[in-house]
Amino acid sequence: MSRSLDRLLEIMARLRDPERGCLWDIEQTFETIAPYTIEEAYEVADAIARNDLGDLRDELGDLLLQVVFHSQMADEAGHFAFDEVADAISEKMVRRHPHVFGDGDVTGLEQQRLEWEDQKAEERAHKSSTRGQDASAMSALDGVPVSLPALLRAEKLSKRAARIGFDWPAASDVLAKIEEETDEVRAEIEAGDNDRLSEEIGDLLFTCANLARKSGIDPETALHGANRRFESRFRQLESELRTQDREPSTMALADLEAVWQAVKRAQATRTGKVSS
Repeated sequence: MSRSLDRLLEIMARLRDPERGCLWDIEQTFETIAPYTIEEAYEVADAIARNDLGDLRDELGDLLLQVVFHSQMADEAGHFAFDEVADAISEKMVRRHPHVFGDGDVTGLEQQRLEWEDQKAEERAHKSSTRGQDASAMSALDGVPVSLPALLRAEKLSKRAARIGFDWPAASDVLAKIEEETDEVRAEIEAGDNDRLSEEIGDLLFTCANLARKSGIDPETALHGANRRFESRFRQLESELRTQDREPSTMALADLEAVWQAVKRAQATRTGKVSS
């Protein structure tokens, strides 16, 4: 394990060598590499969703390279090295699991989750104090990265707000809010105000993220699933129309919908699931 990691670190250092390295790697910065880091994380998730363990191995390697790349650039600037990154996460994991590495005790997953959140809150407070920030001015929303995908950030923001009691009692209560937001969207469509319509659609999406959270469902995962289902069904629709020598752009919407519904029924029969 150590030899494999040492080799990767040496390769990255060579790629960044000002005299013998790769021009592209040498020119990169934290800002230019960040999009690749995010992309690699999504490719890991995609491999998991496809249950392709061989691809997962490769994608995890690509993601590890991103950590090594950032660490190498930080080391060159005198900020920190890879070892410090590894040490920091090791210390954090031990600190956040006193029931495993210490004398703490938990009675169930819910208590463990609450203690985990409490520990993270303490860490955020400590980080703020070390930066000279006034603890009394801290927000429950501090530390939620603005660079997160919007749907995921909506879920995290609402989860933070829920920790101080700002939340619906149950998932069913969110449905009334969704109906309210839908009515507001409809009103702005009729009014033709695109700026206001954008705001209202955003509010509707935010509320849908809350419905997923209150139902114990990750909204980002749910939307990824919907995207996959739509893509699969649409590709099948195209395939069906090709076998019939029909061109989608020349067909009536009702006819396209009929094929779409047939594709959904066929997929539901194959998977044994009721099609939505």
